[in-house]
Amino acid sequence: MPAQQPAVSVIMPVLNEERHLRDSVRHILGQEYAGEMEVVIALGPSTDRTDEIAADLVREDPRVVTVPNPTGRTPAALNAAIKASRHPIVVRVDGHGMLSPDYIATAVRLLEETGAQNVGGIMHAEGENAWEDAVAAAMTSKIGVGNAAFHTGGQAGPAETVYLGVFRREALEQQGGYNEEFIRAQDWELNFRIREAGGLIWFSPELKVQYRPRPSVRALAKQYKDYGRWRHVVARYHSGSINLRYLAPPTAVCAIAAGVVAGAALTPWAFVVPAGYLAAITVGSVPAGKGLSLKARAQIPVALATMHMSWGFGFLTSPRSLAAKVIASRRPAVHRDLVGEA
Repeated sequence: MPAQQPAVSVIMPVLNEERHLRDSVRHILGQEYAGEMEVVIALGPSTDRTDEIAADLVREDPRVVTVPNPTGRTPAALNAAIKASRHPIVVRVDGHGMLSPDYIATAVRLLEETGAQNVGGIMHAEGENAWEDAVAAAMTSKIGVGNAAFHTGGQAGPAETVYLGVFRREALEQQGGYNEEFIRAQDWELNFRIREAGGLIWFSPELKVQYRPRPSVRALAKQYKDYGRWRHVVARYHSGSINLRYLAPPTAVCAIAAGVVAGAALTPWAFVVPAGYLAAITVGSVPAGKGLSLKARAQIPVALATMHMSWGFGFLTSPRSLAAKVIASRRPAVHRDLVGEA
């Protein structure tokens, strides 16, 4: 690291995060980093005590400021925070993410060593009860998320996308920030544009962010349905951006649905397909659940099925109107604001 470490802006899109916001900001302000730092929290229209907690954080530390995000949408929050921030390195952190103590220092070093425009690491899911432990195990297993390095780990190197991200400001300004039409999958879409422009996205297992999983089956299903829905929008918007890993969940949904229908209407042998899927996730949950309580291990197949089926259903039912709306926007509307133009 150079003797004078660059100043860093941490941007946080926040909505209904009373449970984790204070801890998340504490992990940021406690970073082992000698450079100047600011934390910009973009506040959506929360219905819990998030705004009150954020106001307390502002009073307690002059490095923390807030900006409004009346839409409540994550990409709009990120762009508002980028616009309000000042420093050459921009670190994205979510309101339920906990940075490891040397996260920022390591990320700044990796930007310098690799010349990347964005570096990121592992989304280290950790639960606070049996269900969340089960979801965390599913989210960090290959049977749950395939070979996505930012979930399961792997060797450092170029990547399609990374979790959250630590950016050079010029890369964000060049791309006009996040496309606000992408309610979900905005990270993947931005990283795709950076790569298309010749920039390097770099994954490193040295970087780790503690992540709190969704607290219920319903919340997890909604999360993954939205992931699948908006990943299909990215595929329509950026031709050639899809790969076989993303097609596995919708294929499984179709195969299981066909097996159930054929089993009920034609022959019981067709039930082999859904039965085989259930057997596969049950067996696959065994290594994923090592070290967990019996209650948590028993819930891993439920978490896996919820993730797979919800993602696949969202992908299959993603309306073309969403892609049409995104395509109509083509250039993110916030571009001029981010680069300081009128």
